[in-house]
Amino acid sequence: MSSVAVLTQESFAEHRSGLKDTEITAYIPTYLEAFPPLPDKGAPGERSGEPAGAWSKIRPIKASVITQVFHVPLEERRYKDNSQFGEGEEAKVCLDIMQKTGAHIELSLAKDQGLSIMVTGKLDSVMKARKEIVARLQTQASATVVIPKEHHRFVIGKNGEKLQELELKTATKIAIPRPDDPNTNIRITGTKEGIEKARHEILLISAEQDKRAVERLSLEKAFHPFIAGAYNRLVQELSQETGARISIPPPSLLKEEIVITGEKEAVAMAIARIRAIYEEKKRKTTTISVEVKKSQHKYIVGPKGNTLHEIMESTGVSVEMPPLDSGSETIILRGEPDKLGPALTQVYAKAKSVMVVEVTAPAWLHRFIIGKKGQNISRITQQLPKVHIEFTDGEERISLEGPTEEVEQAQAQIQEIIKDLMARMDYTEINIDQRFHRHLIGKNGANINRIKEQYKVSVRIPQDSDRCGLVRIEGDPQGVQLARRELVDMAQRMENERTKDLIIEQKFHRTIIGQKGEKIKEVRDKFPEVIINFPDQSQKSDIVQLRGPKNEVEKCAKFLQKLLVELIESSYSISVPIFKQFHKNIIGKGGANIKKIREETNTKIDLPTENSDSEMIVITGKKSNCEAARDRILAIQRDLANLKETEVTIPAKLHNSLIGSKGCLVRSVMEECGGVHIHFPAEGSGVDKVTIRGPAGEVERARRQLLQLAEEKQVNNFSVELQAKPEYHKFLIGRGGANIRRVRDRTGARIIFPSPDEPEQERITIVGREEAVRLAQKELETLIKNLDVIEDSMVVDPRHHRHFVCRRGQVLRELAEEYGGVAVSFPRTGTHSDCITLKGARECVDAAKRRIQEIIQDLVSSRKAICHGIILCFAQESQVIMGPKGCRIQQITREHEVQIKFPEREDFPEADSVPRKCDIITVTGRVEKCEQARAALLALVPVTVDVEVPYDLHRYIIGQKGSGIRKMMEDYEVNIWVPQPEQQSDVIKVTGQEASVERARQALLDRVRELQAEQEDRALRSYKVTLSVDPKYHPKIIGRKGAVISQIRKDHDVNVQFPDKGDEQQVCDVIVIWGYERNVEEAKAAIEQMVAALQEMVSEDVRLDHRVHARVIGARGKAIRKLMEEFKVDIRFPQPGSEDPDKVTVTGLPENVDKAIDHLLNLEEEYMLTVTETETLAAYMKPPSRVVGVGGGDEESRGPAKGFVVRDAPWNAPDMSSAEDFPTFGSGVAPKQTSAWGPKKF
Repeated sequence: MSSVAVLTQESFAEHRSGLKDTEITAYIPTYLEAFPPLPDKGAPGERSGEPAGAWSKIRPIKASVITQVFHVPLEERRYKDNSQFGEGEEAKVCLDIMQKTGAHIELSLAKDQGLSIMVTGKLDSVMKARKEIVARLQTQASATVVIPKEHHRFVIGKNGEKLQELELKTATKIAIPRPDDPNTNIRITGTKEGIEKARHEILLISAEQDKRAVERLSLEKAFHPFIAGAYNRLVQELSQETGARISIPPPSLLKEEIVITGEKEAVAMAIARIRAIYEEKKRKTTTISVEVKKSQHKYIVGPKGNTLHEIMESTGVSVEMPPLDSGSETIILRGEPDKLGPALTQVYAKAKSVMVVEVTAPAWLHRFIIGKKGQNISRITQQLPKVHIEFTDGEERISLEGPTEEVEQAQAQIQEIIKDLMARMDYTEINIDQRFHRHLIGKNGANINRIKEQYKVSVRIPQDSDRCGLVRIEGDPQGVQLARRELVDMAQRMENERTKDLIIEQKFHRTIIGQKGEKIKEVRDKFPEVIINFPDQSQKSDIVQLRGPKNEVEKCAKFLQKLLVELIESSYSISVPIFKQFHKNIIGKGGANIKKIREETNTKIDLPTENSDSEMIVITGKKSNCEAARDRILAIQRDLANLKETEVTIPAKLHNSLIGSKGCLVRSVMEECGGVHIHFPAEGSGVDKVTIRGPAGEVERARRQLLQLAEEKQVNNFSVELQAKPEYHKFLIGRGGANIRRVRDRTGARIIFPSPDEPEQERITIVGREEAVRLAQKELETLIKNLDVIEDSMVVDPRHHRHFVCRRGQVLRELAEEYGGVAVSFPRTGTHSDCITLKGARECVDAAKRRIQEIIQDLVSSRKAICHGIILCFAQESQVIMGPKGCRIQQITREHEVQIKFPEREDFPEADSVPRKCDIITVTGRVEKCEQARAALLALVPVTVDVEVPYDLHRYIIGQKGSGIRKMMEDYEVNIWVPQPEQQSDVIKVTGQEASVERARQALLDRVRELQAEQEDRALRSYKVTLSVDPKYHPKIIGRKGAVISQIRKDHDVNVQFPDKGDEQQVCDVIVIWGYERNVEEAKAAIEQMVAALQEMVSEDVRLDHRVHARVIGARGKAIRKLMEEFKVDIRFPQPGSEDPDKVTVTGLPENVDKAIDHLLNLEEEYMLTVTETETLAAYMKPPSRVVGVGGGDEESRGPAKGFVVRDAPWNAPDMSSAEDFPTFGSGVAPKQTSAWGPKKF
């Protein structure tokens, strides 16, 4: 239950008056009290019976680390290999024990070959380590001890503690039979010494138990109090006298059995004494019964039964109370007849000593009566400690219980508090639909906390689990009504709210929300009254919920729908087939082309990876933008190759059959026709036009095939499937598709082979008219039949063998791939055989033999070409010719089937007309191929062009750390040489291929024009004016954090510089403005206008108590900023440590300054009331020890703190003027004063 502190004026005035009437002084301890002397050290072995001062209370500190040494004889050592002492099993065991227990173990070998072990560590660790050492390093023996079964539990001890202690102490393992086992033998395992110790201890425990006896005495329950005595003193005396332990059951336990344990003689003596007491009380006592209300029984019993013991002690009468769960009100008093009267009187007195009163108070007022942290009730209970006050939740009553006089006082005080609270507090309840409660509370309680602070009320909103709509408001009557009105208005507004569900596909949710919620934050800022809820991603729901005022929800819904339309438009996607070899041109150098297309068309363009066989480029964005990007990409392809695009009209109903299963039919047409691209319209569009794009001749060929297929599909659509091993497919197709083309021309059927990514690699499909398909099937089956594996051989000159097997057999691998997996075996090196073996299908073997003959002829003709000696004399430019990683040379080698060898790098003169060995590049191959390669190499020879660039622009061309010139060289694949600064030359040299050099030269000239234009612009922007402005206006022109001057710079596109405060040489009132002439004049006029307005302003000082400054400024200056904006003035507060802390300066127009000062003075008057109350309360809360003087003097009169003060300390200087400390010796003549160093010598 929450509570509120209520500090009444009466209680505070009473406390203050008490402070004034009482002088409180702090107690100063003496030196002996603060520093008690150490006890005198007695003689050795002498023990003092009395405590020796304050130090006797301090318990001696025992050492936490102990050391034990024990010996293991040779005959008991488990490991007796003396040759490896310190390295064998003993050392390993000790290391393991040290890690487990944390103790330190040292081993040493005695002359008798016994083992001495020293264990150091904490007591517990040492005992555990000793037990482990004995168990693992010493041979174990065992013995049995027989003791009575009933003594076993004493050996085990409570929770097995005694047994564990015994095992650690003796370093043995003791096995005790289970309680249900009739065996009485206890087995001890360990060393002989340990077994003897353990056996001795167990026998001692058993012998001790033999001396003990247990007796149970059954006596009437009514006489137990007489045996126990008042406060159990009698039974305690009996136990001390006899030495037996006597256990009497408590009054709440209905047992008559008294248990006596101890030595036999002591037990017998105790039984005799108890029986004597019983017989005496049974003979002398009588009983009377009285009726007392059940509610008063607890006062007769008293706390922990103390009242019953008190009656027993004073009268010797036992009071028997009925059980608490019983409805009986009869109390029985048992005792001697002459004592029953006084006992009965005490019973009635105790029953009436406590009264119970109920005070009526509304349940909502209970927590205010209790006060904050129970302050109000604590004050009453401290004054009246015997009064118990109980509040019951939901009931309008307060129960008071205690002595009559104190209860009446507490009742009067509580009724006074209730009267005061009822006079100044009110409450109301309003019923608000529970679904609006969380909106009333607001985010992190923002709404409800604002209402509580604004109206100084308490608002209680039920929990969601209560399923209740009742909201309760408590506090000042006026505040309660205002808070009620605002809550009702909020609830009505929420009732008028509308909830609307928008269907937005979940894939767009992340895009609408944006990264880190940035985009949805903009939407929420635009519609602050609308709550937008997106479903959780795991729900996979498309419903987005909007809630808020009807008009705002509609506007927000339209905005989101418009945003959705734009997203849908932007998610349009098309695939553009582009020949794989042109992808790098689409991307451009460093991605320049593709980046430009993406930025200008505002689309997303995805290209397949280099390892992928796909030729499709996917474009995503708005439809119009995607089409524009597609056209630009196709235009690049058209520029790079002689491509043609045509359209064929084929009925839409035939499109699926022409495409074939998984696109196999149309793919076979594209592959057969040189890789043309065939694009069918989207399914269901109803469009009949099919687009074909590719080389002109192949496009026409594909068009004819498509039309033929369409005609065949219309006439007859028959298909057959054949099975053939994948390695035979190449042979069936033939070189350049010759075989399959011949079959198709002869039969008219179309034969479709599987693509590499299809799962069924052996399936061949034949499509067409039935008779044509049957005929083609027959021919293909014949070809497949002839592809049986055969083995053949041929003769190859051994000098050519190396060409086939070098480079890890690359030529042989190419032969196998091209000719159906034919295996070619060459003889081993050194056999001098010229016969090679070929194994595979007949046709494949024959084709491979023909290919090997062609390679041999090429090798022979290549050797002839070397003899002719075709040379090129430009090895100096070899790096440019080779290209990055030799890519250009590799391409020429591949295209012209030649080998190119560059010379070794050697130093050569700069000018030498005669070609040297280091200048010769050798081309090997057929003569005609060598000539073609030579021409290609000549085309790669770099050229150098001079470009005129003004010297002062060179540094801009080079760029920061050479980035500009480096980027240009990378983009245009050229080398650019800029002259050294000391040469001051205007010529820049560009070296590279002719086309690249020309493009680089043009780019350089374009860059020069840009830089010259920038120089002209800088000259225009360098117009400068100065403006003289009084320095006191500079902060106003600059604005808070530079806001005003930044806006002037932004609006007029100028630079404005103020003088530095610390620069004494600079004129302190000159402001410099530079930029375009027109912009500078406009900025100057704006600053002059601002200064004119500032000159009209006045500054006035007002004195505000420094204690209210923080309240006026507000948290982080919010309050003072709001005030300055409201009155259009500037308010300056003094700095900390200022000479005049109350001085506040207000600057602005005269009428605004007057209004602001009036407002500040009003605020001061209002805030000072709070400050005064706070200081008064702080003075009240200060501890008494800090008050110096009478009446609680102010801090100025207290003087400096004295710190820790001790009386009669030896370091305290004596009072020289004190006659007590320095008594006189009569009235003799005062001695002549001399120096401490003796008489002066002249």
